[in-house]
This record gives sequence, structure tokens and C-alpha cells, in this order.
Amino acid sequence: MRQFTKTVLFTDADGRARFKEESVALDQGTPQSMLSEVFASGGYQLRTSPVGFRSEFHCTGAPQWVFILSGQMEIGLQGGASRVFGPGQHFFSADVLPEGASFDPTVHGHWSRQVGPDPLVTLFVRS
Repeated sequence: MRQFTKTVLFTDADGRARFKEESVALDQGTPQSMLSEVFASGGYQLRTSPVGFRSEFHCTGAPQWVFILSGQMEIGLQGGASRVFGPGQHFFSADVLPEGASFDPTVHGHWSRQVGPDPLVTLFVRS
């Protein structure tokens, strides 16, 4: 059985955003075209961000896949860790505000920014 590695940006028990890796089974289809199960989605949205774009710390409003179509996107976490995603790369953003919490930009969420000489174009697919 083949697997797909899913990078997940999530809210940990302490309320802080972190990255983790999960495996998704590719146990359907044929040996030439291995597939996962079909997952539900709730619509998609395209975004372009100019050179120099950077957000403030924020949480994801609703869990969603983020696909980088062109340019590069850096995601930064509390404490200074970050990852850069380029064209063809993706991650699952699920770092929602913990239930009952009030947003605290020194604890919750992540920031994002455009990296490099090209504008950032992303596709968001709600789960």
C-alpha cells in the first residue's frame, strides 16, 4: 500500500500552532494510479498576494487545504519556527482558535508571507 504524506498546521493542546506529518492511505485505484478515499470539500477560493505581503498572527477560520500555485509562501509559528512552501506544494491548515479562547497574538495562530521575487498565488480548498 502506498501513502501520501499530509503536512498539517494544527492547534496543539497548549493553544499554539505546530506542524505535524500524517499519512493518508492510497489504497484505491490501480497500481498505475493509486488513489485515496474521496474526501468531502466545502468550496474553494483563489488568492494572489503581492511581493512583500506579510500577515499578522492569525488562526485559520475553518480547516482547509492550501496549495501553492506559484510563488512561495512562508508560514511562521510562535517561537520562530517556519516552513516555506513552493509551487506544487501544499499543507492542511487546521490551526483554529481553541473553543472558548479569546485570540491572543502572543500564543495563538501563525503568520504567512510571500517569499522571493514572484507574487504568491494560492488555492484554498475548505474541508
